[in-house]
Amino acid sequence: MPVTVEIPTILRPLTDGAKTVAVAGQTLGEVIDALNSAHPGIAERIVEAATVRRFVNVYLNDEDVRFLDGLATPVADGDVVTVLPAVAGGQAERLGAPGHPAA
Repeated sequence: MPVTVEIPTILRPLTDGAKTVAVAGQTLGEVIDALNSAHPGIAERIVEAATVRRFVNVYLNDEDVRFLDGLATPVADGDVVTVLPAVAGGQAERLGAPGHPAA
């Protein structure tokens, strides 16, 4: 049984809309390479300079790979890799703007 990669909505156009993709690999890096072979262009959205991009979170069975071995993290059949882009938001009013409580 291969590794299942959960694809976030923003990357699904690269996987023809698939929410999950099953690929093989011995390490997270190999899994991402296999994912990229099946869906070209997806790896560059996840990895940069041989590491997970700063604003992308990758989990192996609910463990953040940054606290494991990054792309060298071993994976096993049946594992689940979840890719989550960081979400940022803003504030409608700038701090200190007229009418804002901190003004």
